[in-house]
Amino acid sequence: MKSPVVLVHGWSATSASMLDLKRFLQDRGFGVTDVWLGDYISMDDDVRVADVARRMQRVLRSERDKLGKFDMIVHSTGGLVAREWLTHFYPDGLGKPDDPCPIKRLLMLAPANFGSRLAASGKSFIGRIAKGWDNWFHTGEEMLNELELASRYQWNLACRDLISEDGGQSPYGSGRVLPFVIVGSRGYQDGLKQIANENGSDGTVRPAAANMNVNGITIDFSAGVTPDVKMWSTRSGAEKLAFAVLADRDHGTILEPAKHTGSSRSDLLGSLITRALDCDDATYPSVCDEWDNVSADTVELSEHPDALQAVFPNSRPTSQALHQYFQIIVAVQDDDGRPVHDYFLEFFCPEVSGEEDSVLFHQSVLDDVHTNTLDASRRCLFVDRTDLEDVFYKDGRKSVAISLSAAPIGTNIRYFDSTHEGAVAQLVVHAKSDLDREKLDARLRRNRTHLVSIVIPRRPLDNVFRLSN
Repeated sequence: MKSPVVLVHGWSATSASMLDLKRFLQDRGFGVTDVWLGDYISMDDDVRVADVARRMQRVLRSERDKLGKFDMIVHSTGGLVAREWLTHFYPDGLGKPDDPCPIKRLLMLAPANFGSRLAASGKSFIGRIAKGWDNWFHTGEEMLNELELASRYQWNLACRDLISEDGGQSPYGSGRVLPFVIVGSRGYQDGLKQIANENGSDGTVRPAAANMNVNGITIDFSAGVTPDVKMWSTRSGAEKLAFAVLADRDHGTILEPAKHTGSSRSDLLGSLITRALDCDDATYPSVCDEWDNVSADTVELSEHPDALQAVFPNSRPTSQALHQYFQIIVAVQDDDGRPVHDYFLEFFCPEVSGEEDSVLFHQSVLDDVHTNTLDASRRCLFVDRTDLEDVFYKDGRKSVAISLSAAPIGTNIRYFDSTHEGAVAQLVVHAKSDLDREKLDARLRRNRTHLVSIVIPRRPLDNVFRLSN
């Protein structure tokens, strides 16, 4: 017997956006009463993700006798709502004897786990006109703050349920909640929505931002020129979480598994959804491996034009649109724990002298840098991993290092070194060969977000305190 399913929509939408998915499930054996639609406020400026999660808990508990043990399918911002709910009320994924965790499978369709590039636009004047015209020009400012790239909220949530410096419990994994993420890598195909398209995204969410397999790194320069590097631990242990990237789906059609996309892989989304809802603890590792192969097939299309033509006989995406990317979310603070807002990050090749390699990386590999509007110490860097391999690693380049320089805080305080202003810290973060990558203290992986906490020393100049007799 199939478990009931609760469907939760994304920002600026309603449960009506989930009706095609509901019909798909009913056509595959789910009874009319087995599929529940959740609605929440996302466009009022005073509502945060945590507010929705708290209210969702009250509603789900009131329907506990009817629902029993259920699965949940969420879209976009609904992913943050579900994670907030689980992390707050069932942090170990089990619950208590009088309040056991009611969910077994959490299927996320294009979740904005690590933000969306469009969130900052939604808070703008144009966003309020476009989205808030019939809502007193509200667009959900509090929720958009949490959705913005490099937000403190996303960072803190990930540290509560996915990863931390010291590990800890997680609601996800065998014997607990089984998570699944499916995301497209094709932009919108019609209408004004095409304006929002960027390579390496589904038009709204980047696969690297959707993936729940996340890395964390602390780079501490306060002890000296050679930094202390510490890789964070996943809260779910060594378990890999299921993740698949589809070449033919955008942020809207990911909700329409029965829709033909003009691709020979149109049926793949529906089969993945069915596979997730039928999965159990024993089969979860094999599903993770299968979905890795799906993502690898998407990469193959970007590398072979003939295969891309075969899958998309009519209107096909560009190879660049299907490239692999990774996100780096950087948070810089001094060794007193205070945020550092004015700094510069540069990527370069240690093996090559001159500035040409740095210019090449920033022009051809680093596609976007977003400084969080509420906290300038936090930035999101979007890196084209395919172009890193195919374009940057040529002419003797074998690795990538990142350097950080911070502007003096005033006339009396500097960072790194009190004797001169040009202090720079650097660290190799990527290498061309697999063997060299394994030796690195800090590693950047494809289709993932990396939380990078950088600590730099704050140094007062000599005149801040003097002693004389």
